[in-house]
Amino acid sequence: MAKSTGDKELEKIYQELKNASKGSSYSSHSSYDSDSSEGGDLLKFFIGLLLLGGGLFMIFNNLSVTSTWGGGGYFFHIGSFHLPNGMIMLPMIAGIAMLFLMDRKIFGWVVLAIGILIVLLSVLLTTRLYWRTTSAYIFVIMFGMVAAGAGMVLRELFRKR
Repeated sequence: MAKSTGDKELEKIYQELKNASKGSSYSSHSSYDSDSSEGGDLLKFFIGLLLLGGGLFMIFNNLSVTSTWGGGGYFFHIGSFHLPNGMIMLPMIAGIAMLFLMDRKIFGWVVLAIGILIVLLSVLLTTRLYWRTTSAYIFVIMFGMVAAGAGMVLRELFRKR
């Protein structure tokens, strides 16, 4: 019986693959090797995450956060014009009132959102971060852990497979 052209092509492809696998340096356990390599990559990724998280924890643990909001009773100063802290709550209170008074509530929601944004910005803009005194050794350890962890995580994330 004569072989069809489809059978001949499949046999040719099979022979090419067989010859290519003989010439390669992979053993018959190449799938096992790639699985163990992927497990090592995953382990490196999680070790990097632990280093990154531990370093960030140590850095944030050495920061003190204070706020000057409410200090002196004023939030906003321009020359001799001072805006008291209570005044920044007015848009939020007006927005809540509009939600109950108006038929079209969209304008009330917009005013309420602007009021909440003003309050959040006033707190964030008056926040100050202070670095606590630490030794140079701990400083290098903290930032070294962050750099090593970030490097390991990024290396595993962007590795070409």
